[in-house]
Amino acid sequence: MLAAWLARVPIRIHTFTGQVWVTKRGLKRAVLKWVDKLIGKFATCLLADSPSQRDFLVSEGALPFGKVKVIADGSICGVEAARFHPDSNIMMSVRKDLKISEDAVVILFVGRLSFDKGILDLAVAFDSIARMCADVVLIIAGAEEDVLIGGIRQLCSRWAERLHYIKFTSSPENYMAAADIFCLPSYREGFGMTIIEAAACAVPTVGSCIYGITDAVVDGETGLLFPAGNVAALTLALLVLIKDIDLRQRMGKAARLRALKLFSSERITGEMVTLYDRLSEVR
Repeated sequence: MLAAWLARVPIRIHTFTGQVWVTKRGLKRAVLKWVDKLIGKFATCLLADSPSQRDFLVSEGALPFGKVKVIADGSICGVEAARFHPDSNIMMSVRKDLKISEDAVVILFVGRLSFDKGILDLAVAFDSIARMCADVVLIIAGAEEDVLIGGIRQLCSRWAERLHYIKFTSSPENYMAAADIFCLPSYREGFGMTIIEAAACAVPTVGSCIYGITDAVVDGETGLLFPAGNVAALTLALLVLIKDIDLRQRMGKAARLRALKLFSSERITGEMVTLYDRLSEVR
C-alpha cells in the first residue's frame, strides 16, 4: 500500500480478512496493529469481509469510523450454489471411501491446523463426545501449521478409527456434503467462508461466538455459537446437534436458504463490480 501511494496510484483498495494481532500480546500485537493502521492511512478505499469485523476494527481504534465498507452482507467472493449443495450420492461415496457408516453422525472441520482455529479444542471435545456416542465420527481437512495431526491423534488416541484426516483437498464440497455438523471453533476469523460453504450444503455449524463468525451463523437458527475457548460449551453444543436429528435438519435447511440469499457469489461479485465502477467514476 505504501508503494502504491509512492507511485501515486489513484485508487488503492485494501480488504481486511481477519487480524493476526487479535490473539497476540505485548509488542507483537502493537506492531501488527500499527501495520493495519498504516494500511488504513494509505488506502483510498477500505473493505472488511464482515460487518462485525468492520465494527471490531473501529472499536479497537485500528481504523476510523465511516471509512470501512462491507460488500453486501459480507464475504469476499460468496458461495457458488452450483458447487456447494446437498448431494446424497457424493455423501455415500465419501463415506464409503472413508469406511464411515451411513448412520454415523459426521463432524467436519475444514481449515488450517493452527491454534487460532481452535482445532485442539475440537480434538478435546471429540474425545469426550466419542466416549458417550459410539456413532460419531470426526473428519479434519486442512494443512498442518502450528498444530500437527500427530498431536490431535494423541488427544483422540482411543478413537483412532473414528478420526479421519485429509491433508489437502481441492473438493471441500464433497466432505461438506458428507457431513452432518460443521465445526469452526476459531479464536479469530474475518468472516468464516467455510461456514457459508457448509451452509450451502445444508449443514449447520457449531462455531465460536467471535466477530466474523457471528455474521456467518445465526445462533439457534442456522447453527449454535459458544464462547471461544470454552471446551465444555463446545462439547455441549455439538452434543445438542448430535442427539437431535430434526434440529440438525431444520438448521441445515435454514442455513442453506440464508447462504444462497445473502452470500451467493453472483450477489457479492455484482456488488463488488458496482463498487469498482463507482470508484472509477469518482476518479
